[in-house]
Amino acid sequence: MVSSRVILAGLVILVILVASLFLLLRPAEEIAPTPTPTKVTPTPQTPPPKAVKLVWVSTQLAPATEQAFVRELLKDFTKETGIEVEFVPLGYAEMASKIEAEVTTGRVVTNLIGALSTEIEFFAARGWVEDLGRFGVLGKRTFFESVEKASYYKGVKVYVPWIIGTYVMVINNKAFDYLPPGLTKEDVVKGSEKWTYDALLEWAKRITDATGKKLVGFPVAPGGLFHRFLHGYLYPSYTGYQAKEFNSLDAVRAWEYLKELWRYVNPASTTWDAMAEPLLREEVWIAWDHIARIRAAITTKPEEFTVAPVPAGPKGRGYIIVLGGLAIPKGASNQDEAWKLIEFLTRPEVQARVAESVGWLPTTVEAEVRVTGPVGKIVEGSSRLLASKDGIPVFIPPLGGKGGEFSSTYREAFERIVLRGEDIRMVLDELMKRLISIFEAVGVPLS
Repeated sequence: MVSSRVILAGLVILVILVASLFLLLRPAEEIAPTPTPTKVTPTPQTPPPKAVKLVWVSTQLAPATEQAFVRELLKDFTKETGIEVEFVPLGYAEMASKIEAEVTTGRVVTNLIGALSTEIEFFAARGWVEDLGRFGVLGKRTFFESVEKASYYKGVKVYVPWIIGTYVMVINNKAFDYLPPGLTKEDVVKGSEKWTYDALLEWAKRITDATGKKLVGFPVAPGGLFHRFLHGYLYPSYTGYQAKEFNSLDAVRAWEYLKELWRYVNPASTTWDAMAEPLLREEVWIAWDHIARIRAAITTKPEEFTVAPVPAGPKGRGYIIVLGGLAIPKGASNQDEAWKLIEFLTRPEVQARVAESVGWLPTTVEAEVRVTGPVGKIVEGSSRLLASKDGIPVFIPPLGGKGGEFSSTYREAFERIVLRGEDIRMVLDELMKRLISIFEAVGVPLS
């Protein structure tokens, strides 16, 4: 009898034979080969993109407090986009030399320019800035028509309107108690046809006669902007032009008027760079200055002051529009990122912050309505000036590096005629030759 062990062994052998036969009959492709070890080459890692840093040079917002505001504002831009920005305030001559050197050598390190419209126009005439038209239209903002038109040079979009400045009268409300007959507070505030330079003279005289003090003031010190009053306010109001009629009979009358007004101007005006502090100290009751430079008075004691348009002269109400723009240098790198910065800086909410913080007016309709509180008084007073029916708006002539000579010519005329008492006609005829040479050197017609 066969043992169970023999039977078990036979079954094992049978199973092995059947398995072997199955493997032999299986298609070759179904038999997985023994894997051969392979050497794994690590995938090279792409380095992270280098962070973009823009260099923004600007002739505007250069005072220390304004610089501090700008740098805080730019932190929001960096947080939103990851793009860092270096803000570099420069004087105009220094900026012009820098941009010229960079563009002409092809080594452009500046990514964005912030400057006055006439300064950028000077750059555009020399081919130093890009045509911004290729970037399209900035949405959700409506630029004022006049400033949008001004941003084109010979049909080319050379900058985006950024900030607006002008100059206004700031009046301590105490002064309204001494208005001359026939002139009301409403006339002054709204800039009616009764609010003239002759009315200002009579008003100043009445204040001095009643108080014994000379309470009209101008920023005449070297750091002040009194030269802008001379060429952009007094001259257009009396001659219709800034320079074209510099030595005309109408100009002689303008200087005769200023000599008479100066009898009631605080003599400390020659030491003042800006009028906010003299207004707050009540050293003056009626002052003329740039809106950004009187802001501190309005925001400190808004209930004490009224902002009004400037007076009118025989030819109309002359005034300067100071328009700041943003441009991209020719051949600059990171232009798309620079355009993002332009978009950020011209947003209505950002422009409103600029107005409320440093006093420059916005260039968009949407931003203007956002400005409230004390600064809203400045916007309101300035808007009435810009909307005046008898207004003669002028821009600072685009004289480039000759701009300083232009300004100093008017200051010299003032010093010689008003402060030293020299003959008006003789001084004007002499300085007219200088003005002509300045405009001819730059290739700009007298305006």
